[in-house]
Parts: sequence; C-alpha cells; structure tokens
Amino acid sequence: MRYQKHIFIAILFLFQVSFSNGQTLDARWLHAINSNSTPFLNRSTTFLSSTTADVAVGLPVILLGIGYLGNNESLTEGGWYMGSSLVISSFFTLATKYAVNRPRPYVTYPGYFQPRGLEGSPSFPSGHTSLAFSTAMSLSMYCPKWYVVVPSFVWATSVGYSRMNEGVHYPSDVLTGAIFGAGSAWLTFKLNKWLNHPIQRVSHHTLKWIHPNNK
Repeated sequence: MRYQKHIFIAILFLFQVSFSNGQTLDARWLHAINSNSTPFLNRSTTFLSSTTADVAVGLPVILLGIGYLGNNESLTEGGWYMGSSLVISSFFTLATKYAVNRPRPYVTYPGYFQPRGLEGSPSFPSGHTSLAFSTAMSLSMYCPKWYVVVPSFVWATSVGYSRMNEGVHYPSDVLTGAIFGAGSAWLTFKLNKWLNHPIQRVSHHTLKWIHPNNK
C-alpha cells in the first residue's frame, strides 16, 4: 500500500506543477534542456523518438513469432505479457491525454522552444515515454537479469529525455508517462495473477492449436 500511496502523491504533485503556479517552472526546465542541445544529440534524440513505437511493438511481436515457430511457451508468454502491458498503457495514456487536453509546449509558449517536429495529439502525458517504460518494465519482469533490466531502463529513460530535447513534452509529461508505462506493466502482472493466469492459458492453448502433435 505504501508503494501505491507514494505514486498517488507523486501524480498529485505533477498535476500541481503542471497545471497551476508551477507551469512556469515546468517550462523553464524544458527550455533548459531544449535550448542547450547539440547537433549530435538532436540527431540521436530524433532517431530515438522515431523508432520508439517500432521497438515497443516489435519486441512482443518477435517474441510471439519465435515462440510459436519454435514451440516455446516461455517466449509466447513473454510476448503476450508485453503486448498486454502495451495495450493497458496506451489506453490509460490516450484517455488521460484527451481528458486533460494539455497543449504542446510550443503552442503555449510560441517562440520560447525550438520544436524539432510537430505533434497532433495533446501533450500530457508523453505517449512515447509510456510505451518505452511499459516495454522496459515488462521485459525486466519477464527476464529479471541485470543485463536486461539496465539496458531496458537506460533506453526508456533516453526516450523520455528525447521527447524533452525535441521540445514536444514538458518534464511532467515525461515523468507521468514513465509512471503510466511502468505501472501498466506492473498492473498487467498483477491482473494476470489475480485472474488465474489468463496469459499462460492463452499461450498454452494457442501453442497446442498450432502444434497439435506436440506431447
């Protein structure tokens, strides 16, 4: 309960910083990142941003493909778990985006930021960051080895930074996206346990259907 309480307090703080008197502070933090970049960093963050969805969707698809082709139930379970986490993360993120409907930084402060690309959806929270942290958390829970956990979260954190360097998200957008993404992976894990492991059942029965002669 203490863990959930701390997350709730953190989200309340983010809302206060983002939508009340702290709006200027949020904008200043973003301006410090966005205005002090380099050409190499700009290219790197643009690449990270553009490939985030491909990586987030591609990993579970690859796990499912290899698992079904190789009749490997562990890989198919991992693929279904990661895919389910992405669906839950995307639902919460999109619902919050359009419920809050926060304008992008460059819309609220024209000329104050240097956006390297324009986005059509609202700003809060960051969808790219949510996808990245959902992927990192679910992958880390599926394979809790340091050589999986560390690179996963370094990548996810880099994606979050890239969204600020691109000038399209406030720091509070990114932090909330990270909480949504990691929380969705944790929630998926708990729901799977509470609902008597539906992911394992789906994985097992679909493998039996694809490989009926397997004993």
